[in-house]
Amino acid sequence: MHFRFALMIGTAIAAGLALHAVEGAALIQPQERIMTFAVLSDIHVQNWDKRALQTFGQALDDLHHTVPQAEALIINGDLGNGNPEDYRTLRQMLDKHPHPRRIFYTIGNHEFYRMWHDRLGRWSPDTFPNGETEAAASQRFLSFIGEPKVYYEREVRGFRFLFLGTERYRQSDPSVQEDAFLSAGQLQWLEAKLKEAASVRKPIFVFLHQPLPDTVSGSGREGSGRGVVQHRKLKALLSSYPQVLLFSGHSHRELAQPRTVVRDHFVMANSSSVRDPSHEAGPYAPEAGKSEGLIVEVYPDRVCIRGRDFGHRSWVPEAVYTVQ
Repeated sequence: MHFRFALMIGTAIAAGLALHAVEGAALIQPQERIMTFAVLSDIHVQNWDKRALQTFGQALDDLHHTVPQAEALIINGDLGNGNPEDYRTLRQMLDKHPHPRRIFYTIGNHEFYRMWHDRLGRWSPDTFPNGETEAAASQRFLSFIGEPKVYYEREVRGFRFLFLGTERYRQSDPSVQEDAFLSAGQLQWLEAKLKEAASVRKPIFVFLHQPLPDTVSGSGREGSGRGVVQHRKLKALLSSYPQVLLFSGHSHRELAQPRTVVRDHFVMANSSSVRDPSHEAGPYAPEAGKSEGLIVEVYPDRVCIRGRDFGHRSWVPEAVYTVQ
């Protein structure tokens, strides 16, 4: 095994959690594997968007072919544009294509985008919020996933999965823009869950649509409009738990970027986009046919994160990481 680079920072060494990017897909040892799950984001499924439907269907089919043993699928925000027909279309797609039995979701900024369209579905920012409310947008999402709140917990094969989500959009507070707003109650809940999960020496998997600023590729810097309103509090909280792996989407940055997975006290991973992976040089400049996401494999002594291009049915050679 040849390492292209190794990044070990402070608490990572103390905790025995070293992050490496490695060549190829030589880490696969099925006899040792405990669990496999997939992380997709930014699928942007809408009933009129044939390309979005095609790419999402291809992603599900390729996942089933590549990792039929996957125990769970996480769709990490931007399911559609928050319209009732978007959720119906997504449900129909899931009924048509094979997928892991357990599917979990986080809320993205696009789940509020019905506010930007008039009653005929036309883009109409001048009449924002077009009769829509944050409460209605959030409730449609919650009704679809069957949860009372946008943050919740699940357990898969004895591992903790913690799902976070914005509780506010720019309608009630323009300064929120497209960032995630995490209430004090959500952060208190997260702190309690992390303390509880830390009693067992296992990875803790955390999911939020928006990335922390100036971390993974495409996350920008503070004030850039891509991130979390309470990012300092969230990062300080997660930094106390080096066994955390935080997965985010939102930026659409392709998995070949050098900062797809980074460590700063804990591990952060960008999951690109199923609908439109983009080059770092320009926003939403997708390469034809590309559709990306992550496959995560958990072993007794490590977690392997691998990038997959569903459109080309191939692995992304620059995006193979192991967390030990």
